[in-house]
Amino acid sequence: MSWPRAILFDLDGTLVHSAPDIADSLNLLLDQEGIEAFDIKAVTQMIGGGVPLLIERALTARDEARDPARLNDLSARFLAIYVPRAAEKTRLFPGVRDVLEHHHKNDVRLGVCTNKPEAVSRDILETLDVAHLFGAVVGGDTLSVKKPDPAPLLKAVEHLGSNPSDAVMIGDSPADAGAAKAAGIPVILVTFGYTQTPVQELESHGIIDHFSELNGLMAEIHDKRPQS
Repeated sequence: MSWPRAILFDLDGTLVHSAPDIADSLNLLLDQEGIEAFDIKAVTQMIGGGVPLLIERALTARDEARDPARLNDLSARFLAIYVPRAAEKTRLFPGVRDVLEHHHKNDVRLGVCTNKPEAVSRDILETLDVAHLFGAVVGGDTLSVKKPDPAPLLKAVEHLGSNPSDAVMIGDSPADAGAAKAAGIPVILVTFGYTQTPVQELESHGIIDHFSELNGLMAEIHDKRPQS
């Protein structure tokens, strides 16, 4: 299969089920502030957009003050709690390892494009023993902008030595869909991710319920693409 030559993946809610570690860390932080904890389902719907947005959503849900100074302070404290435990309960979603190893073996270039900070993203990939499969990791702090801005995707494609016409994005959220559209990269969305907006309502080139469906869907997209 000559296309794609590069595959970009979101991290949280796409490659990894990280909500348990995020929820534990968030609730520890909230406990320090005397704020009521959230169950994992509620936290899952808050994930996406980076740490400051996670904290802002949590404060909003509890009708707490969310001025910039407080958001900055709580975001830094959250990371201090989360980073050392970021992969305690976090696991790859079913089928992910097989897909990554298959495409790596077939010389497809793989990258991660996430709004999570780059360093902790790399730590998670290393702990889960898949870091060696990726030629690029672009995090939420790698550039001055995050998804849905297209720049992180374009930077990841550049790092992989490819171009948007040869790439596909796999994600789970409006940020992934919006960034891919702006970058001119086809996007496939997973149904098991972390988003308040059902992926069926987002613009995409297809939806999968399990990673075992990915290769077939990419083949369908390839067959529909204009042939040069």
